[in-house]
Amino acid sequence: MKIEILSTGDEVLTGSVVDSNAAWIAEKLLDKTSGKILRHTCVGDDINHIADAVKEISTRSDIAIVTRGLGPTADDITAEGIAIAAGTNLVKNEDALKSIKDFFSSRNFPMPDANSKQAMLPSNAVCLYNSVGTAPGFFIKINRTVFFCLPGVPSEMKKMLSDLVIAEITNMFGDKKNVNVLKTLSLFGLPEALVNEKLIGFENRFRDIKLGLCAKFPHIEIKLYSQIHHKTEKENFFSDACTWIKNKLGKWIYSDTGESMEECVGNLLKKENATLAVAESCTGGLIAHSLTNVAGSSQYFLFSGVTYSNQSKIDLLGVLPSTIKKYGAVHEKTVKEMAAGAQKIANSTYALATSGIAGPVGKSTDKPVGTICIGIATQKKVDSYQFCFSFNDRRMNKEIFAIKALDILRKKLLCV
Repeated sequence: MKIEILSTGDEVLTGSVVDSNAAWIAEKLLDKTSGKILRHTCVGDDINHIADAVKEISTRSDIAIVTRGLGPTADDITAEGIAIAAGTNLVKNEDALKSIKDFFSSRNFPMPDANSKQAMLPSNAVCLYNSVGTAPGFFIKINRTVFFCLPGVPSEMKKMLSDLVIAEITNMFGDKKNVNVLKTLSLFGLPEALVNEKLIGFENRFRDIKLGLCAKFPHIEIKLYSQIHHKTEKENFFSDACTWIKNKLGKWIYSDTGESMEECVGNLLKKENATLAVAESCTGGLIAHSLTNVAGSSQYFLFSGVTYSNQSKIDLLGVLPSTIKKYGAVHEKTVKEMAAGAQKIANSTYALATSGIAGPVGKSTDKPVGTICIGIATQKKVDSYQFCFSFNDRRMNKEIFAIKALDILRKKLLCV
């Protein structure tokens, strides 16, 4: 089964909006269907360009997923472009109109007249109900291709693809003999080139598996992809390959289940029935933010203090004035006292502290931009570390400082 993805809209075409939808759709379809992704295409808000792209796709693919351009405004013209390609007209689709009305009535809002435009679909299209937004989707067959048209809002697109489109594809094309299998291993702490070097020989050993590296700063994902004959083999198919990779990359791999670093750390804390406090300076609350993005983090995360100034480190965390005066804010001695202070305030099992130079100002000869000091307090002792990263971007430095601190805690919890 051949699949293509078509994104519409000037925002995507010009780069003002990153097309994250296409990446998510491709990964989801590879995981849930037996299809092969042929191409990603993007066209702007031009009816003729949309129609031309649809006509071209309809000659070579079995399935196409189209996103964006189903809204109520004048530049939402995807349905019209599809209709031109199909050689038909737009008509009021009663199912689509009901989808829109249901959305507004469920929220006790009156339906604006402008939203009626979203019920105008190609005459032979089948409506896809949108339970979380105003834009109904639809599917229509043109030549050899079934086009599934979905809204561009990621939350709406993802729910409709997961709940409706994949089931439709399965019904249309049946349960194929071959199914796609995907596996992702996430790692932190090594550059991409070195990861690639350590994995030399994989292709010769596992000839039926494709391996790829995807740098998603500040971590790297190892992607394994193959096709197998029976779904029952899916769960264990990559077992030997994963073992081989872990033997090569061991302590740098933090997840083979799709967990983020903060989810991994949270699960380790829960397993130990432990708690955590955080004192942040240069990371500005990023560690606390990432930890609290995980549902249920209140079970283990107790306290966060963004002690950005020297005085706040002294007044709130109990850092000695003499430590600041002698060593400065960015020093292993300082972060040890910060971590100990946070642990004392929260009465936590562990505490993390960060202080560094995110840049571009604040550097010195012995403390260049990218310098980070991390303190970690346990119930037995307080340790500290200093690193220097080579990024000259303030945001990137803050992100890598935060994940480095979490990675140190992860390894401490694993006793690596």
